[in-house]
Amino acid sequence: MAQSPRVLLVTSRFFLLGEIMTAFRRMGVEYAYLDTGGDELDSEEYLRPLLKGMDRLRPHFLLTVNHLGVDHEGLLTGLLSRLDIPLASWFVDNPALGLALYSRPAAAKTAMFTWDADNMAPLRQMGFDHVFHLPLAADERRFAPPAELQTASPWRSAVSFVGNSMVIKTCLRLDHARPSRRLRAAMPRLAQAFGEHPEGSVRAFLRERFPALAPDFEALETPDRQLSYETAVIWESTRQYRARCLGKLMEFSPTIVGDEGWLTTFGKEGAQPGGRWRRLSELSYYDDLPGFYPLSDINFNCTSLQMKGAVNQRVFDVPACGAFLLTDYRAQIENLFEPGREVALYGDPDEIPDMVRHFLAHPTERARIAQAARKRVLAQHTYVARMGQLLRTVRETFGLSYCEPAGA
Repeated sequence: MAQSPRVLLVTSRFFLLGEIMTAFRRMGVEYAYLDTGGDELDSEEYLRPLLKGMDRLRPHFLLTVNHLGVDHEGLLTGLLSRLDIPLASWFVDNPALGLALYSRPAAAKTAMFTWDADNMAPLRQMGFDHVFHLPLAADERRFAPPAELQTASPWRSAVSFVGNSMVIKTCLRLDHARPSRRLRAAMPRLAQAFGEHPEGSVRAFLRERFPALAPDFEALETPDRQLSYETAVIWESTRQYRARCLGKLMEFSPTIVGDEGWLTTFGKEGAQPGGRWRRLSELSYYDDLPGFYPLSDINFNCTSLQMKGAVNQRVFDVPACGAFLLTDYRAQIENLFEPGREVALYGDPDEIPDMVRHFLAHPTERARIAQAARKRVLAQHTYVARMGQLLRTVRETFGLSYCEPAGA
């Protein structure tokens, strides 16, 4: 008789595991959670709790997010290969920015899931045999319409954006890379060109489009420094893109929720050429954003350029709250929502002012789109739905014997 799934969740940072565990509880999946600790553990300290957890639970497979909890040296993947236990890893950030640090990232039975379908071919080229697309989702019980809209709230906005300026993050990554003077000076124009090109790999783009800089990049002696420079280019590209997009919002006096780097981008809060703006400090994802999104007539979104075809978390969370979203076009969104009916899209930053004016003037249309999007989220884009897909895929890929969980 088939058993219920048993999954050992492994991580070194509690990222997205709360949503996964909540989904598993609702589905009746038996699981255990194991934090492997930091990167400084010796092999015995690292393996002892893993062996204890596997002995106690007898898992059908191990699951991690972004490979967090999988050691760089390959102790875990080697152990799983010897025990013939599969590993599933769900990447919700660019896998190329992390896997380069692993000497042995795959066990004999490894299933790689990526939120961005554009990563599937590169993952296969890296030697992973089992690669699947698994988009992000919403926790529809946390991100839900409020019982009563607090219209007097200081969060009330006509137009708002929640996100990082990437100013500080870019500087930190660049400093960590310690690039040559020439490579540092080239970074802004390299980032701009990367943002305008469909290539998703900074390393491949640099070698193809900026070959004169390739020797300087190779001179970054460690994988960690090279990775830091690649990340800095992506963050700088995103910084430029977000600054351009949000600059188009200034006539609507937007609220920008995020880090102090926005003050570097737009100067003091208040007057700007063509309008005014205000900044709110970063809000708690779990405690604040479910209440913040419904208080904006238009929740504006411009996606990080680490994903050129995929969509980010706000595309699911905002409509889950019953709120309206205006977001940039990404090719993969058409497989998730129906453009025009369930999501409002702009293709170029120059389109933003006219679209904002239109939707501010048409509240009934906003409400109709938001309601249709929420209906789609509840039907297809919850963590229960995603974990059901993951459990089915792992079972079918590796011939495991557990049964279909409830709600999958």
